[in-house]
Amino acid sequence: MPETLVLLHGFGGTRRAWDAVVPELGGERYRPVALDLRGHGEAADAEPSFEGCLQDVLAVAPERFALCGYSLGGRIAQQVALAAPERVTRLVLVSTTAGIDDPDERAARRAADVVLAEEIEAMSPEEWAERWMSVPLFAGTPPDAAARWREDLLRNDPRRIAAVLRALGAGVMTPLWDRLGELEMPVTVVVGERDAKYRALADRYRTLLSRVEVVVIPGAGHGLPREAPRELAAAILGEPS
Repeated sequence: MPETLVLLHGFGGTRRAWDAVVPELGGERYRPVALDLRGHGEAADAEPSFEGCLQDVLAVAPERFALCGYSLGGRIAQQVALAAPERVTRLVLVSTTAGIDDPDERAARRAADVVLAEEIEAMSPEEWAERWMSVPLFAGTPPDAAARWREDLLRNDPRRIAAVLRALGAGVMTPLWDRLGELEMPVTVVVGERDAKYRALADRYRTLLSRVEVVVIPGAGHGLPREAPRELAAAILGEPS
């Protein structure tokens, strides 16, 4: 019987962000379950908080399950794995971080996110989508991937996304780097070749986790679920790319 695989999307997306990945997973090893995180998609009215997202995952998942999170979803996935390690059989972290551990850098990020949240709150859905897609981190997104991504961004209300940024941004997250040694389950860290910042973070994960594999997807950037769904699925399945 396939094992449940819980999939957590990134900031500003929805569970539909995994639409191109799920068919590539087959169905023999995993039964994918993609969730809308608080403030997003069908969970737009749920008050965003890390603890709330954590409890949502544990409420939906069976007693034992595999867990995969992209970007914001990866930050939440790490908190789930640390809170309930006996339930998570395997952890896949995609283009993500364990937080900002420098207090000054974290405070600066929090302040910048407050400003950005105020901007987003006043935008139309179309303006919000264009604003987020213009972030330098996403430079070089292929046109077909960008079209799928824009469609997903438009499923969200900018006012709710602003609330998510205030509550779940990297600037308000307690960093987890010093706790990663507690994780004993296998962990796969997946990053894009063009995503220099997160490739460096992947190297840091490599030094802190006892059972870790790092997968670098050639030619891809930060948006792996939309840019390289087949290659990402192979990494999730543990297959050669």
